[in-house]
Amino acid sequence: MSKGLVHATVLLKEAVEALEIKPEGIYVDGTFGRGGHSRLILEKLGERGRLIALDKDPAAVAAGRAIKDARFQLEHSEFENLGAVLGRLGIGKVDGVLLDLGVSSPQLDDEQRGFSFRFDAPLDMRMDTSRGQTAAEWLAMADEGELTEVIFDYGEERFARQIARTIVAARKEQAILTTKQLSDIVAKCVHTREPGKNPATRTFQAIRIYINRELEELESVLPQCVDHLKPGGRMAVISFHSLEDRMVKRFMRDMAQGDKLPKGVPIRAADVPQGKVRLVGKPAYASDEEISANPRARSAVLRVAERLGG
Repeated sequence: MSKGLVHATVLLKEAVEALEIKPEGIYVDGTFGRGGHSRLILEKLGERGRLIALDKDPAAVAAGRAIKDARFQLEHSEFENLGAVLGRLGIGKVDGVLLDLGVSSPQLDDEQRGFSFRFDAPLDMRMDTSRGQTAAEWLAMADEGELTEVIFDYGEERFARQIARTIVAARKEQAILTTKQLSDIVAKCVHTREPGKNPATRTFQAIRIYINRELEELESVLPQCVDHLKPGGRMAVISFHSLEDRMVKRFMRDMAQGDKLPKGVPIRAADVPQGKVRLVGKPAYASDEEISANPRARSAVLRVAERLGG
């Protein structure tokens, strides 16, 4: 990470308090980032407690090496591998899982990562810079239909078709290799946008989500969280845009309702399938004070569920 880049952990106290940390419990921070949540969890753990953290970003993993604590273990891994990591470590069930979704401030603010249109930088956008296709490589080969689908589905961008068509035309003249090139291309197509929002905001979000398989990973990890929680264990998930939050909300709701039976099926109340979790409280949002200090917290939503069972 470049010098001067810092990460303000969003909903720090709210998320960790929602886990109801047990001093001797085992916890998973599936999105280590720069360790804000992990450090607070460690403060609340006793000598026999344990924290397993995961992050796909090599820069985050390197930063985490500064934590010298026998109770703490950091794995370079996507959180969709949560079950496999726990299995390799010989851990069956845990007392809590925390997921802080989306891109981190250091990723956005490091111009070399290519996440932001605020800098003229190589168009990378990978959270894990050690593997995978860059945004520039994908833009060079995706056809117009695929571009349209990604920008519309993941960016909820109503000008997706025009943007895709313009990208295809532009790359015939010159390879699209930098954030400024892409931002300028999108600006030609997007003629209206919310006040104060860059025309390229939704397109950059869409490509980042696609390149990093963010929604696919989230869909994969949510059931693993429930399956690896002990009865009474909690999962806390912080999301930052509507696509993530809808997925988390629906998953927790479905897990709380249990298997649905067709209407009119004669069955005793005691035999009705029960849900695997219960929803804990209402969704939590950043306070005005936190938003004032960190505007990126404005869209954060925290949802919490607790594992049921004997």
